[in-house]
Amino acid sequence: MADTPMAWWRRQGLRFRLTVAAAAVLGLALALSASVLLSVLDRALIDTVDASTRQQAQTVRVAADAGTLTSPITTHDGTIVQVLDRSGRITHVTYGADRLVPLLDAAARARVLREGRATFLDGRPYAIAGPLRVVVLSADHGQTVLAARPIGEIQTSLGVAGRVLLVGTPALVVLLAVASWLMIGRTLRPISSLRRVAAEITHTARSRRLPVPQSRDEVYALATTLNGMLARLEEAEQRQRALVSDAAHELRSPLASIRLQLEVALGHPEGQDWRETAEGVLEDALRLSRLAEDLLALARLDERGGVPARDEPVNLDEVVRQVAERYGEARLTACDPVVVRGDALDLSRVLTNLMDNAARHTSSKVEVALTADGVLTVTDDGPGIPEQDRERVFNRFTRLDSGRSRDEGGAGLGLAIVRETVRAHGGTVVLQDAAPGLRAVVRLPVSR
Repeated sequence: MADTPMAWWRRQGLRFRLTVAAAAVLGLALALSASVLLSVLDRALIDTVDASTRQQAQTVRVAADAGTLTSPITTHDGTIVQVLDRSGRITHVTYGADRLVPLLDAAARARVLREGRATFLDGRPYAIAGPLRVVVLSADHGQTVLAARPIGEIQTSLGVAGRVLLVGTPALVVLLAVASWLMIGRTLRPISSLRRVAAEITHTARSRRLPVPQSRDEVYALATTLNGMLARLEEAEQRQRALVSDAAHELRSPLASIRLQLEVALGHPEGQDWRETAEGVLEDALRLSRLAEDLLALARLDERGGVPARDEPVNLDEVVRQVAERYGEARLTACDPVVVRGDALDLSRVLTNLMDNAARHTSSKVEVALTADGVLTVTDDGPGIPEQDRERVFNRFTRLDSGRSRDEGGAGLGLAIVRETVRAHGGTVVLQDAAPGLRAVVRLPVSR
């Protein structure tokens, strides 16, 4: 099936379409301008002839009223004049004018007098080349003055002007099309450069950036936006690579422990305590399970782009009570009714991670509080975290020196999950000194 004109047009390049559009708009504008110009020029010249002819007719009428007409009538601009009496007989004319047949018959004379404006008349029957403009005035004693002026020169001049415009307009359109083609090509050259460099950027040249033009125009904005996108993609890729590397490192330790325990047990089955071996393998398997859950939680947060899995009302006070009940050392000091919007499971995981960290490092107690303004605090009386490290611990796979042993548990993902989840719910989380101990402060927007 043949393509439609619209489909063909859409397949053309931007440079071609802009050039054709500019040429078409200019061609239409020039054509309309030429038409208006010729029309206005024609009207202006005809009005000038009418005014001059009427002035000559007025002069002859004054002479006719005074009875001072000469024979023949003299005019200085070649105007043809006929003076008719009451019966329609020609009494006076200019030199060379017809003395027998009036320029207009009685009905035409009456119509022109009634309308009060000049009329066209074919001059060939009167041996005059081209058309005439005829003015009719009524004089005293029933006399009528007819004045006519040839307008062949006007039509010739208009014809010449029309031919000049007919040739000049396409030439101007072609000239503009060529200029537009060159200017648009020069304008689009930075875009071609962007496309060429973008095609050269591969996984082996991730740090390359697109060239930014010096002009602060739309191409500059496009280049800076694309470079920002490339920087974010590179950062995301680096984070992904770091996550894979750190995850592999964290997985290697429990897997190596499981393998070692099983190899020792199988190598010396007669002296092996299989229950102790099973407990050790189970502990490492649980550690692997927790790591897999944390990695899955982070992957889902990244996949959603900082948006909660659900957006529904959540009774945060109920979530706090349910989580706090699972920890024997936890004490709920305040729990005001609070409703927030988001996902209840994600918010429960936030509190669970904070409680796990607090229970792991506390000396004797963990205090949990939720106030009506949406502020959730989890406080322990352990060794705390130095101020310079309180922001760093929210990074993925970050553990301080005091918490790096396997017995301490965790892979350094708990607080990272907390911050990403809280941000997805529009809140913030910070760590503060509890003197002694550490206080985690979560602020969530309250749903009214």
